[in-house]
Amino acid sequence: MSQAEQHIVVADAARLDQYLAALLMGESRSQVQRLIAEGHVRLNDGPARPGSRLRVGDRLSWELPEPTPSRLVAEPMDLRILYEDEDLVVIDKPAGLVVHPGPGHPSGTLVHGLLGRGPAWSTIGGTERPGIVHRLDRDTSGLMVVARNDEAHRNLARQLQERVMTRRYRAIVVGEVAEQAARIEAPIGRDRKHRQRMAVVAGGREAITEFRRLAVAGGNSLLDVSLGTGRTHQIRVHLAYIKHPVLGDPVYGRRSPLIDRPALHAQSLTLRHPSTDKTMTWESPPPADFELAWNSLTERKMR
Repeated sequence: MSQAEQHIVVADAARLDQYLAALLMGESRSQVQRLIAEGHVRLNDGPARPGSRLRVGDRLSWELPEPTPSRLVAEPMDLRILYEDEDLVVIDKPAGLVVHPGPGHPSGTLVHGLLGRGPAWSTIGGTERPGIVHRLDRDTSGLMVVARNDEAHRNLARQLQERVMTRRYRAIVVGEVAEQAARIEAPIGRDRKHRQRMAVVAGGREAITEFRRLAVAGGNSLLDVSLGTGRTHQIRVHLAYIKHPVLGDPVYGRRSPLIDRPALHAQSLTLRHPSTDKTMTWESPPPADFELAWNSLTERKMR
């Protein structure tokens, strides 16, 4: 068990778990709730509950348990590495690669491939997600940053939360988007009818997506999309919400004969290096299936 840390609450908060998750950069709300349930968090020297209301001057204390050894088995994997040092690694993830183990994916994930490159990864995400600062959906291709150590992980998580880290995507969407540029602000939460999906719902978590229309062809549009927040399926949910679902998305739109996955690619990643504070940017052109789908649309327009 690590040494207990203490904090004086500086602003009223409706829920302890939300406040502590923001305080402990890199710890998710569910991880914080588990810490509270296991008795690792105390409020004013007494027991704490996830929904405890906080007032200015309240005293919080917590201990982070030592991480349990990972049961994951390292697997050799041919990963496309764009950058690597002792703090972080930038990967160009192919479509179809699951980021971390879960139901139906006990092996063959990006995490297994990372462990195949050595054991030195951050532990903040837990034993099933070593190094994982943020994720991409299985069928989304493109750039991800993973952390080599906990200090780098916390720094990168803070950049995500404070919107210092920027991520830009290319998306082909159904329909001709009328706006040259737009901002979507709509809260996202679990779909109340279909629990495996996300949706725009009242009371959901804040979600901000911005896009620029780059081109229109064959009744579809090519967008440059940027994230202000990082909710599950955010781009896919928001674009479906404005009636322009991602081409080929079987969950929030419909399948397409042009591409056998959602036409979404994480093309650009900019961050400040955790050790040097130097601004760094990486670019990844869309893969062949994405380009083939768009070229098919532009050729159709020319006929």
